[in-house]
Amino acid sequence: MSEQILIDRADGYAVVTMNKPERRNALGTDSMAALLAALTDLSRDPKCRAVVLTGAAPAFCAGSDLKELGGLSIEDMRDHEAQTARIARQIGLLPMPVIAAVEGYALGGGFILATSCDIVVSGKGAKWNMPEVRNGWIPPWGLHSLLARTGAAAARLITWGVMEIDGDEALRLGVADTVADDGGVLEAACVIAARLAALPANAVVSTKRFFEAAALGDAERQDAETSRLFGQDCNGDDAKAVLAKFTVTK
Repeated sequence: MSEQILIDRADGYAVVTMNKPERRNALGTDSMAALLAALTDLSRDPKCRAVVLTGAAPAFCAGSDLKELGGLSIEDMRDHEAQTARIARQIGLLPMPVIAAVEGYALGGGFILATSCDIVVSGKGAKWNMPEVRNGWIPPWGLHSLLARTGAAAARLITWGVMEIDGDEALRLGVADTVADDGGVLEAACVIAARLAALPANAVVSTKRFFEAAALGDAERQDAETSRLFGQDCNGDDAKAVLAKFTVTK
């Protein structure tokens, strides 16, 4: 398993940790592939009845790795983000519940990765934000998960990125399902995971399957549309200026 993704097994569940603290666990090609591999392996283990997804301090996840994106063409950026989108959608198709344990920053793609999970536990002091529109582009994937949680009006406001959202505000908006004291989020998420793991596994799976359509909706088509708009936006001057800061000169 990649060092960028750590797995700790407990009685009936597993904790999966995104482990790129120097990049605030930004979503890159290698780390997302490793995350998919980890979740796929755990889904095949009958002893793993729930998963807690978290990030190594100081962040849950700071979103897409702009250092990686900055050196790509717009079409390659779209392909990169489409692969991330497929992995995030896969969370909703896994048989076991996935619980996001969010401390520190949950920004952009990290925000959406958390809302792609079945349950979200937020720290009171967590910083939730969507910076993409400020950068000049629409988020390229995952807005269906935000819509499913908050409704259209709140999702639009959140996506504009003009709100300061901490744990309590995330709970009020529907982004988070419960809030824990800072430093206690992982423990709180593990308590929920253990409770789920103690339930009859077939009934937990059936319940997730029943709500799958409501949670995922028209996700694949919506991701394709935001990808198209993202590519269009990235031709704008504001987006080009932001991406140029991360372009690696070879």
